[in-house]
Parts: sequence; structure tokens; C-alpha cells
Amino acid sequence: MTAGPILSLRHYRDDLIAHSHEHPQLVFGLRGRLDFEVQGHGARVDRQGLMVVPAGAHHTCGSDAGSHCLVLDVPGEHWLREQLGEHADASRRLLDQPAAVALDNRQQQLVDWLAASSVDDPLIARQGAVLLLASLNPTASAIVTPSHRLPYAAFDSHIEQHAAYPLQVADLARIAGLSVARLHARFTAECAMTPMDYIRQRRLLMARRLVTQTLLPMGEIAARVGYASQSAFSAAMLRAFGCTPGGLRRESGDKER
Repeated sequence: MTAGPILSLRHYRDDLIAHSHEHPQLVFGLRGRLDFEVQGHGARVDRQGLMVVPAGAHHTCGSDAGSHCLVLDVPGEHWLREQLGEHADASRRLLDQPAAVALDNRQQQLVDWLAASSVDDPLIARQGAVLLLASLNPTASAIVTPSHRLPYAAFDSHIEQHAAYPLQVADLARIAGLSVARLHARFTAECAMTPMDYIRQRRLLMARRLVTQTLLPMGEIAARVGYASQSAFSAAMLRAFGCTPGGLRRESGDKER
């Protein structure tokens, strides 16, 4: 069982959150954009988007401009069976795998209605959570499971190996054995981002690791992740993490002391 409320409204800022929890969680976008990484896979949640975070899945999230979301913390297996009855199995399949889901207009209307309601009322929260899960059941069979997901590990390896050089979406399409158009559609469905956004995100995550875990000069790190200009690199890091490379390095040094 979760210790807090089932439904809650949350405002995410540029402070990066990194954790896991024992219960599944659904994060529905209301306003703004929330960048997510669940078990190494990048995703983005904005309006009419949903991120499924399975129980125990390590995830990070943050928003450089602020993001308002409706969050459903699923209490647990007993609660699912008790509240959803014969529909519990479908909800369980939805909650078992990380996924970025695009909501239809009907589902978003329900999210908006609940966000404008008194979600701190236990009855509204419980019934609202049941309605949300029930509304998602018809789409559960369309969610891509990890065995059929894009080869993100191969993408990440290729991006890291060639981060210093121009990278094209066609490179990832070849790895996946898909056309560029089909790859773009799959990325949008699975991650709610474009392939080029994914490449950019992986480069910047690599840069953050080099900034905080090595003493390499910033200019060298910028070159290693494909930025010819150190000022462009610094601006990109500021947008992505809300802090300049120098600030990130100072923060990591403070934490070690």
C-alpha cells in the first residue's frame, strides 16, 4: 500500500528527482513538459501524455520550465482486485511495464475533470483512480512490451561511441531495421519524443556524467558530445538540467565533501 494519497496534483521543477518506489505510478501531463527516464529509457510527458512507472522501477524526472501533472499512486495488488474486479488483469498488464502512452480526447477530459476536483477527498480519489484505470484498459493491449520495443541499448551504445561526430536519425533506423519514418512513429509512440530529441538527451546525459564524475576540461567534454562551441554546450546543459556545466561540477564536489 502507498503511504500517501492515491491521486495528487504535483508541480515538477528543474530539480532532478531520482528514486524508485514499491508501488506502480501513473503520471498524467496537464501543463508543461516533464522529462522522464525509466530504467534507462527516455520519455517525455506533456499534455495528453501518460508515463507508466512500474513498481520498483528506478526513474528520474525533471522539468526545465515547470510541469503540472496528475499522479496516480496505485495502492497495490489487493486494491486492484478489490476495486477493479475482472478488469484487474488488464490494469496489471498496463502497470507491469514502463511505457509512454498518448491519451485520447475522452481520457484527457477525465484527467482534466479530476485535476479540477477535490482529489484530496478519499472518495473522489478512489473512484477517480478506478475510472482512470478502467479508461486505460482498452489501450493496454496496444502498449509495446519490452520484447517488442526499440533496441534502446544498441541505440545508446552507438550514440555514446559516436557522440563526438554528427549523428543522424538514419543511423538509428539502420540499427532498428526500420525506415526513418517508421522509426519516428515508433519513438513518438514509445517515448513521446522524436529520435533526434533522444540523441540529444543521450548526449547530454553522457555530458553530465563526464562533468560530475571526471575532471576533464569543459571544452573537451563539449567536443566529446558533439558540441563545437563551448557556449552552445553550456546553454544546452542549462536548458536540460537547469544548471551550467561548471555549476553541476561544483554541486557534485560539494556533495562529496
